[in-house]
Amino acid sequence: MNEKENKMGVMPINRLLISMSLPMILSMLVQAFYNIVDSIFVARIEDVSGTAGTAALSALGMAFPFQMLLVAFGTGTGVGVNAMLSKALGEKDMKSVKKAANNGVFLSLCSFLVFFLVGLFLAPTLIASQKGEGLTLEYGTQYLRIVCMGSIGIYMQFIFERLLQSTGKTTLSMITQMTGAIINIILDPILIFGLFGFPEMKVAGAAAATITGQICAGIFAFILNKKYNKEVELELKGFKPDLPTIGRIYSVGLPAIIMQSIGSVMTYSMNRILNSLEPAAVAVFTVYFKLQSLFFMPLFGMNNGIIPILAFNYGARKRKRMTAVIKCSMIYAFAFMAIGFALFQAIPEVLLKIFDTGDASLITLGVPALRIIGWHYLLAWFCIIAGTTFQALGNGVYSMIVSVARQLVVLVPAAYILGKIGGLSLIWWCFPIAELMSLVVSAFFLIRIYRKIIAPIPE
Repeated sequence: MNEKENKMGVMPINRLLISMSLPMILSMLVQAFYNIVDSIFVARIEDVSGTAGTAALSALGMAFPFQMLLVAFGTGTGVGVNAMLSKALGEKDMKSVKKAANNGVFLSLCSFLVFFLVGLFLAPTLIASQKGEGLTLEYGTQYLRIVCMGSIGIYMQFIFERLLQSTGKTTLSMITQMTGAIINIILDPILIFGLFGFPEMKVAGAAAATITGQICAGIFAFILNKKYNKEVELELKGFKPDLPTIGRIYSVGLPAIIMQSIGSVMTYSMNRILNSLEPAAVAVFTVYFKLQSLFFMPLFGMNNGIIPILAFNYGARKRKRMTAVIKCSMIYAFAFMAIGFALFQAIPEVLLKIFDTGDASLITLGVPALRIIGWHYLLAWFCIIAGTTFQALGNGVYSMIVSVARQLVVLVPAAYILGKIGGLSLIWWCFPIAELMSLVVSAFFLIRIYRKIIAPIPE
C-alpha cells in the first residue's frame, strides 16, 4: 500500500472491513454486555414486598424511550459528521474536515443542554405518562433524571469517537468505548448494592455508574483525538457556528436522529400498550431489548466501519469498492442475525433466567415472546445494511422513511390490534410483521440508490 494513500481507498475490501469494523464490534459487544450486566444487578434489588426487582426492570424500560432519544441526537449528529468528514478526506478538502469536526462538537454541547433541562424538570412526568406508578415511578424518575443531567459524557464520547472513526482510527475508538463500559461494569454492583463503604443507591446507582463511565470515556476520546488524530484539527477558540456546515451535517444526521427518535416513540407506545395488558410484560419487553443488543450492537459496530469506507470511496469515485463493501457487509450481517435467531428459538428460558427477579411471570410471559420476536432477525440484517448504505451516500432520508413505516405505520398499530384480538399471545408478532414490510421498502430504495448513484460512477 502506498503510504500516501488512505487505506480506505486501496486495502482489499474484506480485510479493510474487518480492520475497520472489528474494533468497533468488540467495543459494541462490551457495551451490550454492560447493558445486560446493568439489568442483571437491577433485577436483584430487593425490598420487603419482594417485587422490587420486577419494578426496577420496568423502571429501566420506562426510562429507555427517553434514553434512546438522548442517544438519537448524539448518534445522528455523529453520523452526519462522519459522512461529511470522510467524504471531505476522500476529496482532500481539509477546510471542510475542520469545519465538520468543530461544528460537530458544538452541536453535541447543545444537545447536552437540552437533555439536562429535560432531566431536571420532566423526569417524573415522562415516567408517569407510561402508567408508571409506585416503585416503578420512583425508580424510573431517579434513573432518567441522572442519565439526562449527566449526559455531557455520552455526547462527548459520541462526537470524539466519531472523529476517530472518520479517519480510520477505529482501534482508538474501541479503546475509549471499552474504557467507559468497563468502568460502568465495575461501578454497577458497588453503587447499586452499596459495597466497599459506598451508600446503597439501588436504581440510582446504576444510572450513576452509567454516566461516570461515559464521562471518563468522553474525556479519554478527546485526549486521543488531540494526540493522535492529526488529520482533524480541533480548535474551539474563536469558534463561530457555520450554518452551511451544520446544514450539511444534518442533511445526513437529521434523518438518523428522526429514525432513532421513532424507535423512542415505538418503545414508549409499546410500554403503554403492554402495561394495559399485563404490567410484568413491560419487564419482559425490557429484557428483550437488553438481550437483542448482543446481536444488534455488534452489527451497529460494523456499520461504523461501513459508513466511512463507503463515503470515502464515493468521494474517490471507486464504484467496485463501494459494491464490494455492501455485499461483504451483508454476509456478515446475516451471520450475526442467524445466531440471534437460533438462540431465541433454542434457549429462551436460559436467556431469561439471566435476569432473575424471583418473579415466575418473567419466564412464563417471556419464553413465547422471545421465540416469536426472534423471527424478525431473519429479515433485519438486510434492512440494517441497506439503511447504513443510504446514510453513507447522503440519502439518510430513505432510512428515515423505512423506520417511520416500520415502527409507527406498521409495528405500533399492529401491536395495538393484535393485543386487542389475542392479548400477549399475539402481540409479539408485530415485530416480524413490521420487519417484513421494512425488507420490501429497503430493497426498493437500495435498487434505486444503486441505479442513480452507484452504477453511473465510471471505473
